[in-house]
Amino acid sequence: MASELTLRQYDPRDAHAVWELHEWAMRVAGTDPADVPGTDDLRAIETQYLDAGGAFLVGIGDGEDDSDAAVPETFDGPVVAMGGLLPSESGHDDERTVPGAAELHRMRVAPPMQGRGHGRDLLAALERRAAQLGFETLLATTAVRQEAAARFYPAAGYREVDRSVQGEYELIHFEKTL
Repeated sequence: MASELTLRQYDPRDAHAVWELHEWAMRVAGTDPADVPGTDDLRAIETQYLDAGGAFLVGIGDGEDDSDAAVPETFDGPVVAMGGLLPSESGHDDERTVPGAAELHRMRVAPPMQGRGHGRDLLAALERRAAQLGFETLLATTAVRQEAAARFYPAAGYREVDRSVQGEYELIHFEKTL
């Protein structure tokens, strides 16, 4: 049975669940969460995303989950998806900057909930929010080893525009005009 997803703006009470979902999703995708650079943004979502002119959404599931996995919980239910966007000028120093664009960050779906359309729903909501904020272009970057993400963005209309290497990670850079 497909579960329902309610997307809403980040609330400070989500902090612990958001961090747990980030670490869990990275491990399952074959990436050591300790190796992901610049994750301090997840410890300060209000200042890093919201105050910077971006957005951070949290997807709350309805509890319909066929797995026995412990999905991180917050005050209003299980956090099954999350993701943010921020102006590309306010991203990490080692990232590309495209004036007037927003960059997607920390797109995650709880591993047992993947394949149910939650990532597509989250992405569509972030694209709508980016347009409301006046951005015309969205950027996304993922590691080649995160195979599902490397397929996800092209399937959603993003085109590959570049590749780079950061440490041991080969990165794919995507872009979409809204």
